[in-house]
Amino acid sequence: MKKLFIIPALVLAIGITSCGNNAEKKDDTAASTSTETTTEAPATETVPGIENVTSSQTWTVEGNDQMQFNTNLIRVKAGEPVEITLKNVGSMPKESMGHNLVVLKPGVDIPTFGAEATAAVDNEYIPKSGLSSIVGHTKLLGPGEEDKITVTLEKGVYPYLCSFPGHFGIMQGKIVAE
Repeated sequence: MKKLFIIPALVLAIGITSCGNNAEKKDDTAASTSTETTTEAPATETVPGIENVTSSQTWTVEGNDQMQFNTNLIRVKAGEPVEITLKNVGSMPKESMGHNLVVLKPGVDIPTFGAEATAAVDNEYIPKSGLSSIVGHTKLLGPGEEDKITVTLEKGVYPYLCSFPGHFGIMQGKIVAE
């Protein structure tokens, strides 16, 4: 009687074990397929609208009193110097509506960086704790002022923002280096 009970239990255990292994194999295959697709996709496909932007190594970005950049997509050639000029076209004082342009490395957490920047009033809102995340930045500008930076970027997508308190949530853009 015991033999009759053990045999079905053994068959059931083998069946469950073999089904579980097949499911894991399918998941592994799906994961490796999606990884290959992501790896092979060029950076331009990950940024909607970049195909409509002309590639240039010289850009002028304007910041205004409505806390907006006039340009939020920049396309450049990777490995070549890029000159970016920021102009503050607003009329409000620097103390209440100053602007800068900070180019960050790919993958930097923008809310965390923005929170650190808010506390860096003594350094024009460029946090010393975040210097390793920054590719380049302009100085903080008042109305009618402009500043220019030159950076060389490897292939990738680089976020840029204004780090003045409260601005980083709205004043953002992306540089696509291809």
